[in-house]
Amino acid sequence: IEGGLPTEALIAHVLVAKYADHMPLYRQSQGFARLGLYLDRSALAGWVGKAAFHLSPIVDRLAEKLKTSTKLFMDETTAPVLDPGRGRTKTGYLWALARDDRSWGGDDPPGVVYFYADGRSGKYAEEFLHGFTGILQVDGYAGYNRLTRAGRNNGPIQLAYCWAHARRKLKEIFDASGSPIAEEGLRRIAELYAIEKEIRGSNAETRLAVRIEKSAPLVKSFGDWLKEKRSRISVKSRLGEKLTYIANHWEGLQIFLSDGRIEMDSNLVENKIRPLALGGNNHLFAGHDEGAHAWARIASLVETCKANDIDPFAYLKTTLEAIT
Repeated sequence: IEGGLPTEALIAHVLVAKYADHMPLYRQSQGFARLGLYLDRSALAGWVGKAAFHLSPIVDRLAEKLKTSTKLFMDETTAPVLDPGRGRTKTGYLWALARDDRSWGGDDPPGVVYFYADGRSGKYAEEFLHGFTGILQVDGYAGYNRLTRAGRNNGPIQLAYCWAHARRKLKEIFDASGSPIAEEGLRRIAELYAIEKEIRGSNAETRLAVRIEKSAPLVKSFGDWLKEKRSRISVKSRLGEKLTYIANHWEGLQIFLSDGRIEMDSNLVENKIRPLALGGNNHLFAGHDEGAHAWARIASLVETCKANDIDPFAYLKTTLEAIT
């Protein structure tokens, strides 16, 4: 009906098509036109914005629930955003805060919340994590270091670092030069991951016991190997830089040996970032900062639904109907 109001089901369809199936609004508009429904992209964008506004309290509550956990993951990725006053795009960032305890049989359901910020400074991580205390699994980005300060509100956060990132540093060197030292480091890390594969799905107590018995000696040996190699290699060489990176994060790389709930890496949250990157590739950029905030809100609900094997369309349709 020309000039009519959209149903909650139609709005949910547009949201899922954009944020789960990564179909830009202009392509959705073209698809509707082939069906004889002439919906301008601006009308669809208006629906998305209003839906994001009404769904915001649910996303805020989801964030609050996640931050009651004692162990979370965090990562960030770029988000191109149109800068209207300058006629070009600027680089914003989408930060992902995730929980997934299924690898050790935890009772809390998985979930993820995305936050938008116009920068990558660690102050944004501190803002988003207000109220959280516990262990945060991250990559080696130095911006997170401010979270460990004793004077932080709610107390310092303990950072658990990522062995996958350490491995990538050595893999870069091995692929470029075939370095036998990098190859040896990769072999040692592979031994640790083989143990993790064996215990994935076991409870936290079992995982910790196996790690103490099998992984701890390997980690100690890796530390001795790392110290010995660094004493012989220039810190200014490419390999020396990579080994220094591992050494600088050594304390956080060992935390998984003290708690069976902690993973060896932050790959889980990186996987939560990939749908955002795919969406960005397809719809290129957010139209403005508020559009990026809407992107973060809707994606939070869509990806949390997917993590819990819930149909995002059914959830959004039912929720929008309940709100109205």
